[in-house]
Amino acid sequence: MTVKRNPWPRRLAIPGIVLACTGALLGASGPPGEEHAPRAMNILLMGTDERDTISEAEKQQFHAGGQPCGCTDVLMLVHLSAHRDRVSVIGMPRDSAAQIPPYREGPDAKERPPHPAKLNAAFQEGGPELAVATVESMTGVNVDRFVQVDFRRFMDTVNEAGGVEVCTPRRLHDSATALDLEPGKHRLDGGRSLQYVRSRHVDSSADLGRIQRQQRFLVQAWRGLQLRGLLGDPVRALHLVRTLLGSGPQGFSVNELVQEAVALRSLPASATEFTTVPISGFAPASLGIGAALTWDEHRADELFAKVRRDQPLVSDSDDPRPADPPTVLGSTTPVRGSAYACT
Repeated sequence: MTVKRNPWPRRLAIPGIVLACTGALLGASGPPGEEHAPRAMNILLMGTDERDTISEAEKQQFHAGGQPCGCTDVLMLVHLSAHRDRVSVIGMPRDSAAQIPPYREGPDAKERPPHPAKLNAAFQEGGPELAVATVESMTGVNVDRFVQVDFRRFMDTVNEAGGVEVCTPRRLHDSATALDLEPGKHRLDGGRSLQYVRSRHVDSSADLGRIQRQQRFLVQAWRGLQLRGLLGDPVRALHLVRTLLGSGPQGFSVNELVQEAVALRSLPASATEFTTVPISGFAPASLGIGAALTWDEHRADELFAKVRRDQPLVSDSDDPRPADPPTVLGSTTPVRGSAYACT
């Protein structure tokens, strides 16, 4: 398995980052003195269930205990258009049936052959590199970068941004996470946001409903950053990105992710698109991986072909509305981010 190398150093001096960010604010496409032809970028966003960095008090308060599996609870493919005038986000259920490609656990280890598993197990077996390789093999999309976020980094980033306002037309109650939101708008801090994005027992939509709430959360988080002007201030943007990436290995350098965020700082919600990979049913028990969802191969191929061609998922003349709670069919209908935004 080939490990992707980041072309820029991971630790850069703050003045250099600020200078690069200032260039992005002025419309430059890269570091000073460097020019790039416009190209699309595909990012794999991975939310892991690692929770050893949050305190026991936080685990109890936000119902975030339990035994982690070292898996990915969140998997989203984020496509940035070549001209950074559109962002498309595709949610992939963690319990999707997958074929893990061959890989070695170390340079001298014996290669493990391809085998069936749930999609979230790829990270458990081989870390972010194997998760990326698995998604690439299932989608035919080249993943340029990845971001992995654990409970601590998620909570701290939300708090650094001043919280996130979410809205719901109906009560959201989950006995497992203790989420309990009445209809209306709510400003959530990091801990309560963690409850919101982890809840999957709100209704019968299970993981499809959770993916939809996670995507609603992304829309509102982005709107909050825009309203507070956090992406227009290179120093504040730097602090936010440093908090998100933390000190562990990532697929982005701090410098590069800040520049991408700054380049997208004015993107309206209507220029974002969200969907879930089309589902056809359940995997056969003969695979031996437990209850798992199978992708609709034909519709999924059409979806990812649009990503490969840098085409929008929603046509200019359409403005579809999401089902709430989502159904298997409704959750796979691409919608604009404006359909998820609080009014």
